[in-house]
Amino acid sequence: SQEEEAEKLIAESSNKNVVDQEEYPKSVDTEHCCINIPANLFHAPTGNNENMAIGTASAEQDTSCPNLIMSSGVQKRLMLSYPVQAVELVDENTIGICAILGTTYTGQYEDVKGINDLLVQRGLDTPIHVDAASGGFVAPFVNPSLEWDFTLSNVVSINVPPQVRTPSNSVQVHPGTGWALWRSSSHLPDDLIFNIDYPGSDQLNFTLNFSKSASHIIAQYYQTIRLGKRGYTAIMTNLTDTADYLSSQLSALGFIIMSEGGGHGLPVVAFRLGPEQGISFDEFAVSAKLRERGWIVPAYKMAADAGMSMMRAVVREEFSRSRCESLVCDIRWALKALVEREVLNVQRYQALKVRICLA
Repeated sequence: SQEEEAEKLIAESSNKNVVDQEEYPKSVDTEHCCINIPANLFHAPTGNNENMAIGTASAEQDTSCPNLIMSSGVQKRLMLSYPVQAVELVDENTIGICAILGTTYTGQYEDVKGINDLLVQRGLDTPIHVDAASGGFVAPFVNPSLEWDFTLSNVVSINVPPQVRTPSNSVQVHPGTGWALWRSSSHLPDDLIFNIDYPGSDQLNFTLNFSKSASHIIAQYYQTIRLGKRGYTAIMTNLTDTADYLSSQLSALGFIIMSEGGGHGLPVVAFRLGPEQGISFDEFAVSAKLRERGWIVPAYKMAADAGMSMMRAVVREEFSRSRCESLVCDIRWALKALVEREVLNVQRYQALKVRICLA
């Protein structure tokens, strides 16, 4: 939930245009601070009097058929071979490889280091972009030894939101602002920079939209200095522990766990019914049954080549251990109710067969 102080800051600064550097210089300074925080967290290189990581990657090749390589969120057993598959697709038209730090389906981190190492071994300077929209503010606090950011030579850009975020959900700050970081300004084409002077002074502009409110930027700055690294670590460690506990309870109920635990993925639990359980209902039936108790635990099909369905529970900050235990109890209730219904349907079918035979 949003703190009252942050809500007031948003309300008071909603009419401030962060792009207007002459009228609102402090908003611009705050934006620079907010950019530097994740840049430092992701080990962006410093030097050449640069105060933030900026830039973009470009390839001096034929641009008529650009090739951008990314995964389709394949199933768990294929994640291990993804680095090899990705690098093998690199050709003369490849403009980059996109790796995801926290896939939508299972919350797993794609092997950015594996991709980088293979590129280096093969003498390829193909740039890597890391989509850290889910794990950028998770991995550095829960698994700081994981190598995925600017410490890797071919990683040239990272996108990340300002909030602690898991797929389709966010906490800590209102959504609406995100950051794109680059290794160096030398990667930034001049065509992407606009020089404007009509606000009152010469200034460079590099944004997707021009006029924008400073409120979310100020709210992020407040939340970042309010929590600090210790605060974010405590929050994410608690979420990870709760996710691991939920995984263990679901496994005891016979579910197959498809997500990674122990800080090796997002605080997300992806699970599915085991085929050996001998039941005719599927994950969609379990999801629908849980809605009767007020739980939204979506069921969905994996990528087309996976041929399976699964469910996903996203562990958010307000999802306490007691709520987790309540969810487990309701999942147990849902399974029992579905099995009893299945048995009753079989009995009705058998009775119908008997009546037909007697007739």
